[in-house]
Amino acid sequence: MKKYITVVILASLSWVPITHAGLLLTGQDSPELPEMGMAEESTQLLGMSSGDAPAMSEQCLAFAKDPDADLGEVLKAGCEPTLAQMSALMDNPLGNVAMWMNQYDSYHLKNDATGKEAIQGNYMGILQFPTSVNEDWNLINRVIYNVASAPLSQRKVDNLTNNPPGTPPGHINPGSQPAPLDLVKGRTTDFGDMYYVGLFSKKEPTYLDNGAKFVWGLGFDVGLPTAQEDVLGTGKWTVGPSALAVYLGEKWKGGALLTNYWDFAGDSDRDDVRLSNLQYLYYYSLDETTSIGAGPNIIIDWEQDGSDRFTVPVGLGINKTVNFGKLPIRFGFEAMYSAHRPDR
Repeated sequence: MKKYITVVILASLSWVPITHAGLLLTGQDSPELPEMGMAEESTQLLGMSSGDAPAMSEQCLAFAKDPDADLGEVLKAGCEPTLAQMSALMDNPLGNVAMWMNQYDSYHLKNDATGKEAIQGNYMGILQFPTSVNEDWNLINRVIYNVASAPLSQRKVDNLTNNPPGTPPGHINPGSQPAPLDLVKGRTTDFGDMYYVGLFSKKEPTYLDNGAKFVWGLGFDVGLPTAQEDVLGTGKWTVGPSALAVYLGEKWKGGALLTNYWDFAGDSDRDDVRLSNLQYLYYYSLDETTSIGAGPNIIIDWEQDGSDRFTVPVGLGINKTVNFGKLPIRFGFEAMYSAHRPDR
């Protein structure tokens, strides 16, 4: 059985869509998509001494004490969101905030039968921004791009197949790891496939009796075969339904994001793609800006048989939200272990 340990390094940047801030301040509708930018600079920051800036108004002080204050009301009042408020907004994967998430995954692969080991890496960037559909609904847009580094030589793969250069022996599933083979071992690093995920969600969360929030979204995803090398992508256009549901309590946060990838076009010489990715989330807040937990991805390859369809990791990590000047940034580190992985 092949096993792997994954190390995940995260860095997320967030900012308030500036047209949304303008909409709140003017009370007028805007037909344009939100642009990415920070709200105007304010001197009303938490943590400043009385000598650093003028005292906050009573209304801003009241907002500053409430980490769950409505961001729209905060901006409408001319106040600036606190770090705790921005951290809470970043906890909500369907929140009305623009984010640029950067994630690097390092996979330690080991074949128990041969004792062979290899390292695979993947940098994933996610640009997320909300688009207002109407007064009740948002479309949460996620544009995902990858730069992958696989322990395989594309040149050796091409030579091994005795086919024209560029013809692959098979496909590499999104988020899966190829077994290191002696005959084709090497290193291939380049741009991978891209994906779009769109989720329609209510602007207002559902409030539960215990004071927690529940958010959900339904939508679709599209995969684009943008990989520059065959061993780094599927060679297929894919589409499928997506769904997300998250519980946001004072201390505990948990939920799941389901995406499906079914090919409908692409290179006919490549393997078919029928894949599901279930990312389950569990986090516990140590304070307003620090939490522990993880977000592993369960991969289900429907082209395989029986238990070989499933890759099931478990993990634990920590993340912290800090301010870099005016920009809130969340850093995280998570370690995953493959509790179950296909024998193939």
